[in-house]
Amino acid sequence: MKKKAKDTALLGPWVKRFLLEHLVGERNLARNTQQSYRDTLRLLLPFSVSRLGKPIDQLSVEDLSADHIREFLQDIEVKRECSVATRNQRLAAIHSLARFIGMRSPEHVQWCGEVRTILFKKAPRSLMTYLEKAEMDALLEAPDRSTKLGCRDHALLLFLYNTGARADEVAHVRIKDLDLAATPNRDASSVLIHGKGNKQRRCPLWTRTVNELSPLVSSRDSTENVFLNRTGQPLTRFGIHTLVERHAA
Repeated sequence: MKKKAKDTALLGPWVKRFLLEHLVGERNLARNTQQSYRDTLRLLLPFSVSRLGKPIDQLSVEDLSADHIREFLQDIEVKRECSVATRNQRLAAIHSLARFIGMRSPEHVQWCGEVRTILFKKAPRSLMTYLEKAEMDALLEAPDRSTKLGCRDHALLLFLYNTGARADEVAHVRIKDLDLAATPNRDASSVLIHGKGNKQRRCPLWTRTVNELSPLVSSRDSTENVFLNRTGQPLTRFGIHTLVERHAA
C-alpha cells in the first residue's frame, strides 16, 4: 500500500501517462499541440529541479505547487522573454496536466484546484495586416522562375495566396491531398488541408495555381510532401516563413 501511495505521489509516472496515454491515446491531439505540451514540461521540470534541489525522479506532484508554477511562469517571461501568448500556452499545458492527475487521483484534487486557479494573462490583440493586390503581385513576381527553386517558391507563394492556409498546414500537404483536374476543367481542382486539432477542410484551387503545381508534383510518389527544400526534404513551417520573408524583403 505504501508503494502504491508513493507511486501516485511521484510526478514522473504521471508525466509519462499524460504524454502517452492522455495526449496521444485519449485526446489524439494534433502533433503541434503534443509538441507544445512536451516543450512546456521540458522547461518546467529542469526549472523545478534547480529551484527545489531535488533529483528529477524524486519530484512529487505536490512539488508543483501553485506558487511554484507562478515562479516558473514569471521566470520564462523575464529570462526567456516569452510573450504573454506563449506564457498562456505554457499555463494551458500545466492546467491540462493538473486536471489529468486530479481526475485520476482523488488525493490530488485540492492540488489540482489550486493550480487551475492560476489565471491567464490578457494579451493585447494586434491588428490583422494584409497586402494590397499590387503588393501581392510584386511578391509573386519576386522568385526567379528561371530556376527550379524559383519555380517552387512561386508555386508555394501562390498556394498560400490561393488557400489562405497556415505555414504549418502548407508544410504538411502531401501530393495525395491534391485533386488536380485535367485541362480544360482545372477550375474544379481542390486540395485537402489538414488543420489544427486534426480538422480537415477542402479548398478550391485556381487554374493558375494548378498550372504551377502540376509540374512540381509530376512523376512523384503520392505520399511525398508537395513542397521540398533544396535537399529533397519536406519544407518546415520555419522554412516557409524564411522563404516568404526573403522574397518580401
